[in-house]
Amino acid sequence: MTVSSTGTRGETVPTVPSASANPAVDTVDVTALLERGRALSTPELRAAVDRLAAPMDTVAAYHFGWIDAEGRPADGDGGKAVRPALALLSAEAAGAAAEVGVPGAVAVELVHNFSLLHDDLMDGDEQRRHRDTVWKVHGPAQAILVGDALFALANEVLLELGTVEAGRATRRLTTATRKLIDGQAQDISYEHRERVTVEECLEMEGNKTGALLACAVSIGAVLGGADDHMADTLEAYGYHLGLAFQAVDDLLGIWGDPDATGKQTWSDLRQRKKSLPVVAALAAGGPASTRLGELLAADAKSNDFDSFSEAEFATRAALIEEAGGREWTSQEARRQHTIAIQALDAVDMPEKVRTQLTALADFVVVRKR
Repeated sequence: MTVSSTGTRGETVPTVPSASANPAVDTVDVTALLERGRALSTPELRAAVDRLAAPMDTVAAYHFGWIDAEGRPADGDGGKAVRPALALLSAEAAGAAAEVGVPGAVAVELVHNFSLLHDDLMDGDEQRRHRDTVWKVHGPAQAILVGDALFALANEVLLELGTVEAGRATRRLTTATRKLIDGQAQDISYEHRERVTVEECLEMEGNKTGALLACAVSIGAVLGGADDHMADTLEAYGYHLGLAFQAVDDLLGIWGDPDATGKQTWSDLRQRKKSLPVVAALAAGGPASTRLGELLAADAKSNDFDSFSEAEFATRAALIEEAGGREWTSQEARRQHTIAIQALDAVDMPEKVRTQLTALADFVVVRKR
């Protein structure tokens, strides 16, 4: 593959074309869509978590930001709520009321947070959403148990609806969850390999991130009675949106502002992740690519990697950028965003919903956290 270098430095993550390219999208209040998703799904999400036995209910409440480490009520950062917003819009895409998608929104959020609890433990992440992670506060055992419980709850929330559509939705959710787990397994295995191809990285990220976003944007439609053609088309939009989302995440994982992301500087480099900027830079060829490969190979054998200085991580980030990995990843986010929007052309839906889905896609690729 060929990767072109930007030849620039800086701490601001590159942006991609925003909603301003489409005047119709400028009229969409994305914040309102996200807040609607959060407002409609959170009461049901809390009710589901309340079913858990103590102390798992408290641990889960801490993870969602509803209480602090001492158990006092809190108004923590519960995440961007992109998945609930998509689930509600997908119900409307099928001609149903947004409320029809709420069980799907809750189920997807439960699975998403199951994965976060386990990922934080496996990756050794100590911070999420500007707070200590669950495993650090409550211990690894609780992080595992609560994650497992959230996955079980996700299936309960759907199946207790008792409808044919709920069964179809549950099948899509479990398939997406299996792919998500496949992606996490691939991600971990890649950390111990010197080289990973761009194609392997995209496959991993399609599983780890794309599959659940694809489910989020189809599950409400399925609950609303959509046929498989519409659901599959919405999944295609969500899958490619997930790849764009992850490409931006990979940029933030190296160059993101810790005050915005809630994670350490150079977060993904500290974890030796083979994310898209790294893989693209290694595949590019040239002096910077070669030097980066030498450093990363030495890092894999290093006994004092955990004591590396900020300057050492900054050097690796600069080489990734010089080799073109940062610019290539930014362009890939643009490409996947375009494919996602084009997928919507294959089905009929209310024009307002189409515009809102486009606006949410734009939001995903210009976010800073």
